[in-house]
Formats: sequence, C-alpha cells, structure tokens
Amino acid sequence: MMKNKQEVKESIIALINKDLSEKVVDINLLPASGSSRVYYRIKTDNNNTYIATYNSNIEENNAFLSFSNHFKNIELPVPEILAVNTEKDCYIQSDFGDTSLFSYVQDCVKNNLYDEKTINLYKDSISNLVDFQIKGNTNLDYSVAYPSASFDRNSVIDDLNYFKYYFLKTNDEINFNESRLNIDFQNIADFITKAPSDYFMYRDFQSRNIMIKDNHTYFIDYQGGRKGPLQYDIISLLYQVKAKLPQDLRNNLLSHYKTQLSKYVDIKEIEFDKYYDAFVLLRLLQVLGAYGFRGLIQKKQHFVESIPYALNELIRLRDKIIFPFETKELSDVLCQLELLLSKYEHIENDKLTVIVNSFSYKNGGIPEDRSGNCGGFVFDCRALPNPGRYSEYKKLTGQDKEVQDYLNKYQEVNVFLELTHSLVFQSVDNYLERNFRNLFINFGCTGGQHRSVFFAEKMAHALRDKYPQIKVVLNHIAQNKHYVYENE
Repeated sequence: MMKNKQEVKESIIALINKDLSEKVVDINLLPASGSSRVYYRIKTDNNNTYIATYNSNIEENNAFLSFSNHFKNIELPVPEILAVNTEKDCYIQSDFGDTSLFSYVQDCVKNNLYDEKTINLYKDSISNLVDFQIKGNTNLDYSVAYPSASFDRNSVIDDLNYFKYYFLKTNDEINFNESRLNIDFQNIADFITKAPSDYFMYRDFQSRNIMIKDNHTYFIDYQGGRKGPLQYDIISLLYQVKAKLPQDLRNNLLSHYKTQLSKYVDIKEIEFDKYYDAFVLLRLLQVLGAYGFRGLIQKKQHFVESIPYALNELIRLRDKIIFPFETKELSDVLCQLELLLSKYEHIENDKLTVIVNSFSYKNGGIPEDRSGNCGGFVFDCRALPNPGRYSEYKKLTGQDKEVQDYLNKYQEVNVFLELTHSLVFQSVDNYLERNFRNLFINFGCTGGQHRSVFFAEKMAHALRDKYPQIKVVLNHIAQNKHYVYENE
C-alpha cells in the first residue's frame, strides 16, 4: 500500500532516529524524476545530510539495496546504504550533493563548447563504467534484478514495442504497416542478442545519474541493472540527446572506453563494433518511447519538450545505421520522422524561464532584464544578519554550508524566505496560466557574496522542486557563477 506524504516523512524520521541515533531538523522534497520513487534531503542535528528514498515497489528496492551493498564492498563509487525500514519501502543513503555531470553538460551546451574539465569528468565516468561492467559483474546476485535478470530477447522486443506503442501510435502523422514492422523488430532482436552479454548492464547510464563531488564521480540509480551486453551503457551516455555531444567528442570518448575495456577483454574477440550501431538505434528508439509514455501519455510536459532532441538525433543517424539484413518498414518509419519536427520543435520555446540573480548593490547594482519583460522582483537583503562581518565567513559565500547554518538560525531570515517564496510562487502560478515566457528575480546585498547568494540558491531550488515544467537560470553575478536547471 502506498503511503501518503505525511506517512513517508514519519517513516523517514523514525528510521533516522532509530538506526542513526540522530534527530531530523530539516526535510526537503527533491525534484521529481521520471520514476515513482520519491527522494528527500535530510539534515540532522549533527549537521549531517542524507538522502532518503521512498518507493512502494519492494522488488525494485531489493535490487538497488543488494546491488549497492555489492558495489560498495568492492569499492565502486556508489552511495552507502545506512538504514532500511522493516517494510523495505524506505531507506537512507549517503548524500553526494546536487551537482551531476549533467550540470556541467548544460553549461557546455549553452556555450556550444565542451571544456577540458567536463571532458575529463566524462572520461572518469567511463573508466568507472568499465569497472561496473567487469568487476561489478563478478559474484553479483542477479536473482534480485528487477524487472529482469538479463537483457534478453524479450527485453529487446519490449524496448522496440515501447517505441511503437507509446511514440508511433501516439503520432498519427507516421504511417506504417504493423505486421511488417514487427518482423523488422524480430530480426533486430535476433541480431542484437547474439552480442556477448555476460556483463553488468547499468541500463540507465547517463549524465543525470553521475554525481560530482570534490571533482570525483559517483553513481546512482542503477536499480534497473541486469546482466547484459557492453555496448548499451556507453551508448546511453554518448547519445544522451540533450547532451548534444559532438561526433568527434563521441569518437574520442568511445576510444577511451575501448582502451579501458581492453584491459579486461579482447574487443575484436567479442565483436564489439559489429553490434554497436544496432544498439545506438535501439537506445534512441527506447528513449523516444520513454518520452512518448511520460510526455504524451502521462502529460509530463518536460518529456514532451525533449522529443525534438531525440528526433534530430535519429534523423541524423538513420542512414548510417545499417543491419546485415533488410529493415524496410523501420527505415520507412525513420524517413517519416521529419514530419514530426514542426509539431514538437516549437514546444521548448513555450517554456517559462525564471532567471534568479544574486547581486551586489556596491558593485554593479541591480541587474538589467534583457528578456524584454522590463524587470521583475528585487529583494533587498541588507537588513538581515550579515555573515560577512565575521572573519570566519569572509572568504565563504552563501553556497557554503557554514554561511547557510549561520543564516538559518535567525527567525527573520526564515520569515524573509517564506514571504519572498510566497510572492514569487503567486507570480509563477499566474505566469504559467497566462503562458508568459519570462520572470526576473533579484536578491541583492552589499557585496553580493553571502546573503544574496543564500536567498537566490533557496529560491532557485524551491522553484525546481515546485515547478518541474519551468526552466530556472541561476546567476551569482559577483562570483561569476551560472547554472541552468531544466528537466529532460
């Protein structure tokens, strides 16, 4: 039986009190993902933070918990499971923070340039992927895998049908003969399942599931893992459609993967390249199926907005993916995908973008709204307690835990947070109803370092939690730091 929000919070608090002997002082719901799992960030009286997960699917929980313990025991960079309740619908794990590899990817896409640091993080992630696939596979208990112990022929057919039922059949513009398409799917499944598959398959290996902490990579959301082929995971990373990796960078990263993999297996012997393109196609079709299900069926707008990215990728690759047999009906379907671009390309432009700035009154003043909306909220934080007056905080910012702890202890700070959030949420609700495109929010303090940064961070994360359908741009102007948050 599913628990309501209050019951979930009570379960989390009880679990931390009982198993960790700590008292919860703050519990915040994290942004929703594409699954039914619910995540909270917990802060305790010992100034520790944890991630609490609630999931009514016990089989999926068992898979994640078992895999996590196995990977942790062989020193792979995964969260430590700290507590599990008796019902096994709630568990506590270590906290890697909010920064994922996708955060770096967004900046690179925005600037149309992949910098050296991001590329190195990709390479580190790929090196770790090989360890998951080879080392992680040894003595791993696949009997707990959910929903399947292996990526077998049925799994391939399921992915292809996912595309057919949830994308093709929800778009009347595409004409196809279902019987002939099913034959193509059967032939593809027969071909793909000949690839060696005695390895751990992460299943959802993409930049959102790779966390960055202290310049190291850590890995989450592998509960769908199973025994499977090598190609699928590296392709999932390289062809994540919103990452827009240039082909030369893909080639460079694939070469790095092969170098790391060759330490354990003979690439030629396992015929890695023979099946590679087939897995590229399979993954992109599966992604479109997911966008169709989450976006077109479940009406989650941010998934609909991702459809053009996947369409463009498939259109670009359709003539380059060649099977050793005919796939005439599927080829006809792929040739028709351009018919859908005009249907979906405009959607992303309709997204409400909320820009949140921290700024210095002393240096620069109130930022200019360049959206054409002629400005927005300006909140003056200078009447609030100032950590900058104390030597221990002078080199820190409102992003640092020490400064946050200092400000959180003041009642007037909490009141300011509540009032500013209430005003902004009222406007966002109205803007969404009226299909407005831009909202401008500014927090200012003397130096733009402590108070303004603190409140801008709080506002940006609150907007992400409450409105997953909007795009949030966060700028700490005095620190020259910029972040973009939007759901795929």
